[in-house]
Amino acid sequence: MRLDKLISNSTSFTRSQAKFAIRGGKVKIDGVVAKNAAQQVTEESNVEYMGVAVNKVQPRYIMFNKPTGVVCANKDKDHTTVFDSLFLPRQDTLHVAGRLDIDTTGLVLITDDGQWLHRITSPKHNHKKVYLVELDSPITDNQIRILNEGVQLKKEKKRSLPAEIEVIEDQKIRMTISEGKYHQVKRMLAAVGNHVVTLHREKIAHIELDETLAEGEWRELTSAELELQVM
Repeated sequence: MRLDKLISNSTSFTRSQAKFAIRGGKVKIDGVVAKNAAQQVTEESNVEYMGVAVNKVQPRYIMFNKPTGVVCANKDKDHTTVFDSLFLPRQDTLHVAGRLDIDTTGLVLITDDGQWLHRITSPKHNHKKVYLVELDSPITDNQIRILNEGVQLKKEKKRSLPAEIEVIEDQKIRMTISEGKYHQVKRMLAAVGNHVVTLHREKIAHIELDETLAEGEWRELTSAELELQVM
């Protein structure tokens, strides 16, 4: 991490104030005065500002149960955002891993670890995402067959990857996909002649929504949940 970024993340300094302090010779790395704000520091580096240790901020990994009507954005002038429920410092460094539509509920992962964010969202990893779907009409065997084979969506060059369908009731299914195309579940079901009434995400990769979390509540991911991630 850049030295100025570490200081601004770990203190009340802005990035420009951190750079000013570095230029003024007030910051040391392993006992040596630092002059370059862009200098890279590691977990092992001992960073001090005027003799006081600058604590390294640990990355944050959060599970949030998103209600309907809430948007997955850092700021929105018209709607409540997922971050309005967190009340955490340095919220501008946090990002959503796998956005949900405003009318979709369920599991949202939030982090300030860019590498982990990339691993959990990158299409090349094909992490499975599981949704509970209520439909406006009973699903048919033919619709399931087409979904299982993959659907050609409008404005897409290739067919979607196959979906896994578990029928719970005539108009309620559990649908698993391994892509993250725009409105994918809704578009796939519309393409086979059915339509989504409600959509709720239960799982991303190996991380399942904690059933004890009420809508709008959150908690940090456990070490076990983090260990289960696919590298």
